[in-house]
Amino acid sequence: MIVTIDGPAGAGKSTVSRLLAAELGFRFLDTGSMYRAITWAALDRQVPLDDHAGLAALAGAVTIVVTDQGLTVDGADVTRAIRDPTVTRNIGPVADNPEVRRVMVELQRRIASDGDYVCEGRDQGTVAFPNAECKIYLTASPEHRAQRRVGDLAERGLSGDYETILEEQMARDFRDQNRAVGRLQQAPDAIVVDTDNLSVDEVVQKLKQIVQTKIAGRKS
Repeated sequence: MIVTIDGPAGAGKSTVSRLLAAELGFRFLDTGSMYRAITWAALDRQVPLDDHAGLAALAGAVTIVVTDQGLTVDGADVTRAIRDPTVTRNIGPVADNPEVRRVMVELQRRIASDGDYVCEGRDQGTVAFPNAECKIYLTASPEHRAQRRVGDLAERGLSGDYETILEEQMARDFRDQNRAVGRLQQAPDAIVVDTDNLSVDEVVQKLKQIVQTKIAGRKS
C-alpha cells in the first residue's frame, strides 16, 4: 500500500510521516530530499541554476539512492550535506523545473513499486501517486506553524521572531499553491487532518488509525 501525505510547509509532515512509517512497518520516502539532492549536485558540479536544460540533464544523469539511513548521489553520502542552508536557499529553481520534477516523479514511482510506503511531499497524492489507496492532507494554520517554528528554533538555542516567521510562512504558502508545476493542493479524495493543538504522537496515532481503516477495508 502507498500512503501519500501532502500539506503545507511547517505542518510537521516529515516528522509524523517518518514516525507513521515506523509504526506501520512501512518504508518512508522523503521526496523533498530528492530535490535537495539535485540542488546539491548542481551546486557541487557548478551547473547554473538558471540553466533549465542543464538541470534537467543533471537530474537524468545522476543516480539517487534513498534508504532508511539517508541518501546518496552517485554513491556519495549527502544525507547531511543536502540540509545545508545553501541548498535550502537554492532549491527553488530545481523544484520548479518541469523536467526535473518529471524525472523525480518517475524515480519516486520506481522506488515505491516494491513494497509498502509512506510518501511525503507536496504533490504525492495529486501527481506522483494519483491512484494511491490512502491519501492524507496534513495541514495546520499559519499561526500554529509559525509558533512551532519559533519553538523548534528555541530548542536549538536559536531565536526567531514570530511575526517575521509568520509572514515568511504565508508567503511560502502562496508560492507553493501557485507554482506552475508540483503545486501544493489537496487531492479530491484525500483525508484532511488538521494538526493544530495536537501533539506529534496524537497526529501519528490519528494517521495510523486512518491507514489501518483503509487496510481493513481492503481485506473486507
